[in-house]
Amino acid sequence: MTIIQKALRKRHSRSALRLLVAGGLAAVLAGCYQTEAQMEYPVDYRQRHPITVREGVQNVEVMVGRNRGGLTPSQRADVVSFAQGWRRESGSGIIIDVPKGGPTDRAAGDSMREIRSILAAVEVPSNAVYVRHYRPTRYSLASIKLNYSKLIAEAGPCGQWPSDIGPSFKSGDIENRPYWNLGCASQRNLAAMVDNPADLLQPRGEVPPYAPRRTVVLNRYTKGENPSGTYVGYDTGKITDLGR
Repeated sequence: MTIIQKALRKRHSRSALRLLVAGGLAAVLAGCYQTEAQMEYPVDYRQRHPITVREGVQNVEVMVGRNRGGLTPSQRADVVSFAQGWRRESGSGIIIDVPKGGPTDRAAGDSMREIRSILAAVEVPSNAVYVRHYRPTRYSLASIKLNYSKLIAEAGPCGQWPSDIGPSFKSGDIENRPYWNLGCASQRNLAAMVDNPADLLQPRGEVPPYAPRRTVVLNRYTKGENPSGTYVGYDTGKITDLGR
């Protein structure tokens, strides 16, 4: 091999090495750019922490004592509240799990009869109640479990910090953008306080107007009177006659 051939071979090796280094550096930069791009998130808190409506479960648990039948006053109040909630927000029937096959069978039977009477008093139809039995373990506390399905609204989870909110060398930190967790607590509280989660999906239907009140207002308007009427004593709190 001549000197020229050795020089050409060495030059080709250096070129290949440079291309390899350049390709590796480009891959690293592309990975960094992709990671930084993935950290981008919506500015609107409603898009970062949307309120979702899904099917959940409402349940109440009635503890059963071994030597006592029936319900305590607080347990009766729990069952009444449960039945009233079923009438207002239920999406299914009521499923009752009753313990069977242990020392609490008699007490569970007495409690179950009282539960049925409470459900009937709150006008829960009998065909909407499904009773099934389960065998409690030896060391578990026996209880009668009532549950039904309903719509629930939720947002979150909150407290996530995917990026540092302090100063750094990232390009996104110098922009005036809200941090990820901002607005999450407000969305979560709103979801917990809404009376009917279905209101977040669509408005309720309007009820017909009150006809007697509408007639009174139209008659006053026809006569040229104030439709809202006059209220006696609206200015009794004034200390001067200024403005009369």
